[in-house]
Amino acid sequence: MRVGFVGLGAMGMHMARNLHRAGLLAAVWNRTPEKARTLAAELSVEAPPTLEALGAGVDAVVTCVSADSDVLEVVKELAKSLKSGSIVIDSSTVSAETARKAADILHPRSVEFLDCPVSGGTEGARDATLAIMAGGSEQAFERGRPILAAMGKTITYFGPTGSGQAAKATNQIMCAGIIEAVSEAMAFARAQGLPLDKIVDTLGKGAGSSWYFVHRAPNMVRGTYPAGFRVRLHEKDLKICREMAARHGVQLPLIEMTLVHYRRLIEQGHGDEDISTLFRLKDALFAAAQSGKTKPGC
Repeated sequence: MRVGFVGLGAMGMHMARNLHRAGLLAAVWNRTPEKARTLAAELSVEAPPTLEALGAGVDAVVTCVSADSDVLEVVKELAKSLKSGSIVIDSSTVSAETARKAADILHPRSVEFLDCPVSGGTEGARDATLAIMAGGSEQAFERGRPILAAMGKTITYFGPTGSGQAAKATNQIMCAGIIEAVSEAMAFARAQGLPLDKIVDTLGKGAGSSWYFVHRAPNMVRGTYPAGFRVRLHEKDLKICREMAARHGVQLPLIEMTLVHYRRLIEQGHGDEDISTLFRLKDALFAAAQSGKTKPGC
């Protein structure tokens, strides 16, 4: 099966490389053409000038882009040339409704669509250990499984189109709660005068540990927050979660609180840092209290 890859960002670049290692990658495309040409030359694959040209030469396309509008734009262009029986596997994080719209665009050309958002960070993308949540027809899922297996370790079919995105939205709410708790706990530990490196090493093996604690608390120790999962992107995802909850007449406090915090971080110029930069706000609470200044709770 010849596979094309669209979207060579922090996650997509690694995922494309893993498809190449599995002998599946045939072509790459990126909004910034030079990035696609560089990777194509390195891997000896094609770098078509347009999405339409890419679609004409492959049996399946994996997409990994940033926003709902990007997914629909890419799918509309691919729909012009994809062969009947082809599959589009979208690993972006978008709304379930966007996934259904994308499937509707491709249906008249007898092209299958799978919404397959991923979790596991850039480390999981690099190591092909991503957790992949799939929605679409079971037949398309089975056909696409070898492609998914080249990029992830845990691959789960959740149901019809949109189900993968619903599962990812659930994950994003969990991530919000965990990073809130980790950053708050680390700020508390620092205020107690504890050695943060020992806190990470010890509590990382305890009942309160999590992937985020083990992999992102060290950012808080170092005071540097290289982009793994950018604040701007998680903010976008939580807004999707908010809209999905609102359809049930529900407002979730955790989502609302984290969105307030992310807006503050973006205003302070930290929107392109990893979400572990939330530690800045929690740590500032203790710093303000110690300096005798009055500061409302974050």
